[in-house]
Amino acid sequence: MDLRLDGKRALVTGSTGGIGFAIAEGLAREGAEVIVNGRSEERVAKAVHALAQDGLRAVGNAADLGTAEGTASLAEEAGKVDILVNNVGIFTPVPFVEITDADWQEIFDVNVMSGVRLSRALLPDMVARKWGRIIFISSESGVQTPQEMVHYGVTKTAQLALSRGIAESVAGTGVTANAVLPGPTRSEGVVEFVEKLAADQGVDQATFEKDFVKTMRPSSLIGRFAETEEVANLVVFLCGEGSSAITGASLRVDGGVVRSIL
Repeated sequence: MDLRLDGKRALVTGSTGGIGFAIAEGLAREGAEVIVNGRSEERVAKAVHALAQDGLRAVGNAADLGTAEGTASLAEEAGKVDILVNNVGIFTPVPFVEITDADWQEIFDVNVMSGVRLSRALLPDMVARKWGRIIFISSESGVQTPQEMVHYGVTKTAQLALSRGIAESVAGTGVTANAVLPGPTRSEGVVEFVEKLAADQGVDQATFEKDFVKTMRPSSLIGRFAETEEVANLVVFLCGEGSSAITGASLRVDGGVVRSIL
C-alpha cells in the first residue's frame, strides 16, 4: 500500500531509541522527512546519523519535553508539521503509597502535558491545510492499570481521553487524532529494566521475559514481548492517506493482552 507520505513532515517525540525510533524509521522509509527528538544532543545526533546512513531524511531537535519551555522551543523550531507522534514517555515501578506529588507531577508533565502542548501548538496549522495526523502512544496500561505503577497507568488513560477529545474538536477538517496501545514491547527502556530485574533474580533475560508474560500478562495471546517494529507498523499506517477514516480511535497492538472484543 502506498501511504502517500512523500513530502510530509513528521515530528516523533522521544525518538532516539525504542518504539519512537522504529516509528521515525518507518515514516522515513515511506518518504516523510522526520524530526527526531530527545533530551540529549548526543543521542539525537546518533539517531539522525543512523537514519541518514540508510539514505533516510531526518533532522534532529534536542529538547526536554518535561518542561513547558522545552516543548515550546521544539514546536517553534519544528515549523510546518503534518504528522505529530506523541511518543515520549517515562515509567518507574513504585508502590502506590510511595508515589510522591513530585513523581505525579513529573510523569504528567512528560507523558501527558508534552502531548497537550505540542498538539495545541501544531494543530491550527494542520487544520488550516486541511490535513494532519496526531497520534498518542498510550499503552494497554491505560486500560488495565498496573498495580506496580499506578501513576503511569493513569497518564496512559489520560492520553486516550486526550486523543478522542482532539479528534472531536477537529471533526470534518481532514485532521485525525488517534491513540495506539502497545502491550509489553522490547523497547530500549524496557530491555534495560528487564536486564536489571533478570540479574537481580539470577536468571537470563529470555527466561525472565517468558516468566513476566506468564505471570504479569497471562492474557497475552502471543506469549512474548512485541518488537518495536511491530508497534511502528500500525503507527505508520495511521499516519498515511489510507487511514483517513480512522479517527478518535484507540487501537491496540498489545498481543491480545486486553481481554476485550472491542
